[in-house]
Amino acid sequence: MIKELGVQLYTIRDYMKDEDSIRSSFIKLKELGYDVGQTAGYYIGAEKYAQIAKETGLKICGTHCGFNELIADPDKAMREHELLGTTNIGIGGMPGEARGSVEALTDFIEKANKFAAYVAKSGFKFTYHNHSFEFSKLGGKRMMDYLVEGFDPDNVSFVLDTYWVQHGGGDVRAWMEKLAGRIDILHLKDMGMAQSQFITEIGQGNINFDGVIETAEKIGVRHYVVEQDTCPGDPFDSLKISRDYIKERYM
Repeated sequence: MIKELGVQLYTIRDYMKDEDSIRSSFIKLKELGYDVGQTAGYYIGAEKYAQIAKETGLKICGTHCGFNELIADPDKAMREHELLGTTNIGIGGMPGEARGSVEALTDFIEKANKFAAYVAKSGFKFTYHNHSFEFSKLGGKRMMDYLVEGFDPDNVSFVLDTYWVQHGGGDVRAWMEKLAGRIDILHLKDMGMAQSQFITEIGQGNINFDGVIETAEKIGVRHYVVEQDTCPGDPFDSLKISRDYIKERYM
């Protein structure tokens, strides 16, 4: 069962403009029952951001940073993540240019592994978050397969996103099992269907979360993180719906 529930803070990005709004947003998340956050930028700088998270009791389990920024100064990245209290140094996706050719993708993987090996010496791990484009083919092979085969499994882990796997035509549970031992953070994101797919609150769509959670427990997922890129109204209302559903069934 899920012991602590996290949220990808990109969900409430419009409510984190300055110190006061970040503090009040973190307090609201705690009141809703979210104990863990994953960053998508710092807005006010890593030091102040980390201070507010600690003040409000929101633990940071990982980050989404700019890849080029990370590899330009890995020591700075480690200092910032030490402040945040997490060993997971992550990106939300590969740079656009890496998708252009097999050579460019291979170059990205090599740079990622080099960065990951460097920070691993100090106890950090590089994390990669997928979307659905990784399930398209490049040179006759899925980009996701290049990543799975190319990333060093000792130093790199996947932030697997349930919605984007299914959006890309993948079997969520099959990919989780394929990546057993390589998923520290799992993004819980549901898929609704109208004229086309859309992101919705957990339990309001069609993803088999009973099966997802069962598999996650089996393969040793450490952090369960709700993310809702777009919400029909107030994102805190959507996060409450997701939290209530998860609490009733999986906590």
